[in-house]
Amino acid sequence: MKLQLKGHAYRYAAEQIMTVLFPGDRPEFGPVGAADGNSAVMTLSVGPVWATAVTRLRRDGKCAVGRSRALRMDLERDTFSRDRVCQRIVKLSFFKAAVSVTGEFPAWGALTGVRPARLVTQMLERGMSEGAAAAAMSRTYFVAPDRVKLCLSTARASRRAQAALKEDMFSLYVGIPFCPTRCAYCSFVSSSVEKTFGLMEPYLDTLCHEAALMGEAVRELRLRPRTVYIGGGTPTTLSAEQLDRLLAALEGEFDLSALAEFTVEAGRPDTVTEEKLRVLHSHGVTRVSINPQSMEAQVLEAIGRRHSPGQVLHAMELARASGIPHINMDLIAGLPEDTPEGFRRTLDHCLALGPDNLTVHTLALKKGSRVMLEGLSVPGAAEVGEMLDYANRTLSAAGYAPYYLYRQKYMSGSFENVGWSKPGAEGLYNIYIMEELHTILSLGAGGSTKLVDPRTGRIERYYNCKYAKEYLEKTEKFETNRAQFTEFERALLASCGGAERSAKA
Repeated sequence: MKLQLKGHAYRYAAEQIMTVLFPGDRPEFGPVGAADGNSAVMTLSVGPVWATAVTRLRRDGKCAVGRSRALRMDLERDTFSRDRVCQRIVKLSFFKAAVSVTGEFPAWGALTGVRPARLVTQMLERGMSEGAAAAAMSRTYFVAPDRVKLCLSTARASRRAQAALKEDMFSLYVGIPFCPTRCAYCSFVSSSVEKTFGLMEPYLDTLCHEAALMGEAVRELRLRPRTVYIGGGTPTTLSAEQLDRLLAALEGEFDLSALAEFTVEAGRPDTVTEEKLRVLHSHGVTRVSINPQSMEAQVLEAIGRRHSPGQVLHAMELARASGIPHINMDLIAGLPEDTPEGFRRTLDHCLALGPDNLTVHTLALKKGSRVMLEGLSVPGAAEVGEMLDYANRTLSAAGYAPYYLYRQKYMSGSFENVGWSKPGAEGLYNIYIMEELHTILSLGAGGSTKLVDPRTGRIERYYNCKYAKEYLEKTEKFETNRAQFTEFERALLASCGGAERSAKA
């Protein structure tokens, strides 16, 4: 679609709303002429009282005009406020024009962000009632009622999790970038063990070295992890002995006395053994994630998974018998070869296995995945919507509640990923990272550390080397990362009244 911007340069905002409403299109910026077909002219003007955005849209021979405005005084607080308000009304003007042409209202209305529930959380923190926040989501952003309910539930969980945090807490993520095979939908930085088996031992050596360096910094600052999350990849690709070594290293380097949750992804059922689960339990792991993604054999084959539905049952039996208190299962709506009927069978089957935590993802059509590279056939947006609607109804009726949600680019139908749990079984790490409630320290290849000042919302990031081989070769980066982490957290502790403890350290 041809896009022309007048009176502003909010290209990213224009692209966001266009790709949500017309997911098959790609933006082309430039002047729009009378001969241009699918196009939009997006204008922003600021008068004495109002800032007004107008979009004139042409689509498939139809024309529409959308308008949105905000008080000029709302733009004058600071540069950040001005940009945020202006982008909002620009997107809303495009949204109104688009729905006039198509007659379709997407489930998330005009929202394009990754964390829609944060809007509700912020409203509640400003003193709004839940009813008023829900009305604002519907009236201002045109969010569907069922999605507003998701936001309210996850906002409640976020506020509960935040209330339990202390200034000396952070969360620790440890990445294991190896999998038995690469799934068709995956674009993560992970390697098939078949091709990189020789890297696993040196990778573990280097990871323990990084843990020692960062653990020393954390001890100097007298910080304590609130949650630990070992993800990937597939951490249970490691042998029982390797898992034991890694967990022992983490116990030795970090003060786990304030730990509320210790998660290890056992995502591929064909990597789960009784011996590995025994090791996890012996080191205090409280949550494992066993992720079938589907219980339909033809779907598993289509996405390149080598396990069977029967192996999922066996892995769940082992997990329940291990003594680890919480078990999560992950499913994906919209996988190749799946149907609404198949997804319903999958969800019903998983619920019968009794996990206290279940995450329903929507397939993200990522450019680097085999789904996109090979053009695999996937269900359409309407079918994915059926799958998610069934999940929402069924999980609610079974006593699960949404506790975190997020959206991604290029998701089927522009829907969402939702974590559901029984009361008391919420995955705290998921809340902390999605709601950006405190610092997440990441170790391992591809790790992204997010340094968070929860009082101001200021965030700094630094990244580990992306690939395992590069991570092994460039360990000098660990010292740079340590210095940035220490500087940020020391300043944060001082500003929060922790200067005396930090100085003593």
